Amino acid sequence: MSNGDIFVGETIGTAILILFGAGVCAAVTLRHSKARASGWVVIAFGWGFGVLAGAYTAAPLSGGQLNPAVTIGIAVDTGKWDRVWVYLLGQIVGAMLGAVLAYLVYLAQFQANGRPEADAEDAGGPLPTLGIFATVPEIRNPVANLVTEVIATAALVLPVFAFGLTKGLGESGTTVLIVSLLVVGIGLSLGGPTGYAINPARDLGPRVVHSLLPIPHKGTSDWGYAWIPVVGPLIGGALAGLVYNAAF
Repeated sequence: MSNGDIFVGETIGTAILILFGAGVCAAVTLRHSKARASGWVVIAFGWGFGVLAGAYTAAPLSGGQLNPAVTIGIAVDTGKWDRVWVYLLGQIVGAMLGAVLAYLVYLAQFQANGRPEADAEDAGGPLPTLGIFATVPEIRNPVANLVTEVIATAALVLPVFAFGLTKGLGESGTTVLIVSLLVVGIGLSLGGPTGYAINPARDLGPRVVHSLLPIPHKGTSDWGYAWIPVVGPLIGGALAGLVYNAAF
């Protein structure tokens, strides 16, 4: 595959991933959304389906990595770093594009955010919007938050590598489906403390877009926390690559 194929595939696939993921967060969060307050289980499955759609779309062009932690883990395992920058660039661009698309889908809801007349039964002021785009920890503890992201990401990347050892999964094309279910499982079991970024592009790209978009009453983009969902997953991905290389 060429560098152009990799860039296009990762851009399109990651954009679809974020469109679904930020979209389900907006659906559950914003007033006048039919899915409002439908809960964490819905969010976890929405992100899982985003992985499913994005990875299947990107697979013929780039292999559908869609995650710098996966890309770094593969490079650590194989020692091949020459195309890492192409994957990372496509993933960041795609994440930003997907965030913009999700914003456009819910444009009317974002514009209504915080209007006293927006919801007669729930007019308590503007709703925070950062959590629609990026992760926000439930308890702000940098060490604990970083450890959570490292462990959760390793729990994603190591099984993804191991799935490749099962020949039938690749031949049948069901590997992506299994990975999507894995993402749902991580969300349900490990996502509570930090919102499970487990993907630096998934957090950084939409956070940049949140800071730039003209969202009424959008609140802070919380750049003081932003390094954790980038550094944690990168460490987790690298550790998974080392473990896989040593053990399998």
